[in-house]
Amino acid sequence: MEIKHKTDVLKGAFYIEENGRLLAEMTYVWAGSNKIIIDHTQVSDELKGQGAGKQLVNEAVEMAREKGIKILPLCPFAKSVFDKIKEFNDVL
Repeated sequence: MEIKHKTDVLKGAFYIEENGRLLAEMTYVWAGSNKIIIDHTQVSDELKGQGAGKQLVNEAVEMAREKGIKILPLCPFAKSVFDKIKEFNDVL
């Protein structure tokens, strides 16, 4: 699964696309210049149970570490991933 990323000054998304079809997406909005708010995660039935959502969250964590920013996971799915994976707490 190749995870792609798109962003602009207001919002962004990590997503998985295959043959022009969006199969999974996690969206976020920028809260100032040093924080993103994850607001939605969606995974198609095709990818359910394959860890796609967790991989999207992981990509956001890696980006946050690289940029030295924090994450506020408002999306219930993303919050559940942060609750389970304590190694991600450094970006909260």
